[in-house]
Amino acid sequence: MKFPTRIFPTASISVYLVALAAVIALPLIAFVIFLMLQLEAQQRDSLNEDTQEDAMMMAGTIERELRDAATTLRLIATSPELRTGDLAAFHHRTQASLMDSQRYVLLVDRDGNQKLNTRVPYGEPLQRMANLDGLRSVLQSRRIEVSSIFFGVTSKRWVFNVLMPLPPELAPAGAALIITQNAEDLHRLMGATSLPKGWSMAVLDQTNLVVASTRAAPGEPAPIAPETLALMSGVSGTIEDVGRGQGQMYGYATLPDWPWRVVVWGPIAEAQMDILRTSRYLIIGSLLILAAGLMVAYLVARQMRGPIREIAAMADRIGRGEIVSPVETRITEANHIAVALSNASFDRSEAEDRVHLIMHELVHRTKNIMTLVQAMMRQLARRETSIEAFQQAIGERLQGLGKSIEMLAQEQWAGVPITRVVAMHLETFLETRNRVRVQGPDFVLRAEAVQNLGLVLHELATNSVKYGALSAPEGRVDLVWSKTEGEEPELIISWQERNGPSVAAPSATGFGTTIIKRHAAASFSGQVEVDYAIEGFVWRLTAPLRHFERPLAEVGRDIHHR
Repeated sequence: MKFPTRIFPTASISVYLVALAAVIALPLIAFVIFLMLQLEAQQRDSLNEDTQEDAMMMAGTIERELRDAATTLRLIATSPELRTGDLAAFHHRTQASLMDSQRYVLLVDRDGNQKLNTRVPYGEPLQRMANLDGLRSVLQSRRIEVSSIFFGVTSKRWVFNVLMPLPPELAPAGAALIITQNAEDLHRLMGATSLPKGWSMAVLDQTNLVVASTRAAPGEPAPIAPETLALMSGVSGTIEDVGRGQGQMYGYATLPDWPWRVVVWGPIAEAQMDILRTSRYLIIGSLLILAAGLMVAYLVARQMRGPIREIAAMADRIGRGEIVSPVETRITEANHIAVALSNASFDRSEAEDRVHLIMHELVHRTKNIMTLVQAMMRQLARRETSIEAFQQAIGERLQGLGKSIEMLAQEQWAGVPITRVVAMHLETFLETRNRVRVQGPDFVLRAEAVQNLGLVLHELATNSVKYGALSAPEGRVDLVWSKTEGEEPELIISWQERNGPSVAAPSATGFGTTIIKRHAAASFSGQVEVDYAIEGFVWRLTAPLRHFERPLAEVGRDIHHR
């Protein structure tokens, strides 16, 4: 399939090299950008998972804190002093057991009146508790609950309560047992959590007030838009870009057994600062590399322009028939082209001389061929009795002669290997070719020998197919040649038929007999022996090798010219 080159405009090599640099660099830059976008998307997915995991981890920590408080309440409720109503002893024992913690125990009646508070010595006057809503809720649900954050009347701090209703048998002692804890204690738990720069974490109670936070103070409303909080459904999850500026991410987790939740939030860009910075560097670096590549391509094009013009000038001079010497450039390939063009100018000059020689040789060969054809036609005209017979006879001989001329033309009249001449003339008789055994050393025949030997072989094969061994299915032919040694080396060519029909000498001498006898002997200055033996026809030619073989010096010179 041919590539449609017309889609490319005509332009200088500078334009094409710059375009090539751009075509190579731009896909690479695009691929880098694609990879960075994929990496950013993967990191965002990872950020979602990490944000949700941070929220769930903190929720688990708060869950354990509240569960530990509930367990402590259950243990304290089994105190014998509480069952006997000895509140002073109960106060002393509970205060001692919680001495190393930041928790305090309250005992209140159904109206919220404090009967004891381990924050203060036993017997001091106590106020009514501040978290009455939490008390009413726990007395109604009859299970342990955690309150929302509130400002304690005794501690004068932001605190939260874990409340447990007492069973009816302990009603004389009080209605509920409460552990109160400062909100700032939960803030200390957040110190172990590592958040990205600019990110925050908050523990929110059931009214969305801050219990503990890395940004807001306890008791303040959640620093998150209400519409964003409304979307935080389910046990845990993440949401993005709701209610605030673009690029915010929120991860949340609800405590399994308590109405509180943990929220982690912050700008996505801050968490992805490293990848964004890397992307920026890669894009800027890619653009700089592209600019450098385009500049280098332009400089290389300028460097190539001069040698190309010099080589073009050499080609113009060669076109005018001049012999040129190579130019020296800074480009190795251009120097090779210049040397090749210089050699081509010499070769062209030699080729023109050779063409003149070949034309002269062709005229000479043509005259010889015409003389041979005229003699052939005169011989056949005397012996053939009809126009059809004459046409057939002359056509067969001209066909064989044409094959020899075709081989010589392909080799520029320089000679053809003898094995190729034999194979070419036997190809005319494809159905009998496998019944001819060919044996002999290969060498290059002279141009005259190609024509004359080809004519003889064609005549021998034609006669054998018509009247001799190749006319019978069992017939075989041995075509063998060999060289002799001595002062005058000779070539012996033998054509021997066997297993054919009975052989008898012809009653009259035809053109074929003239070719294989007289023409063969005269062309090669040799001797021809013909034997019409009962076993099969035998033809043998013995002639000086120099009339056949082309000298090695001429063969080497022709190879050099080609």
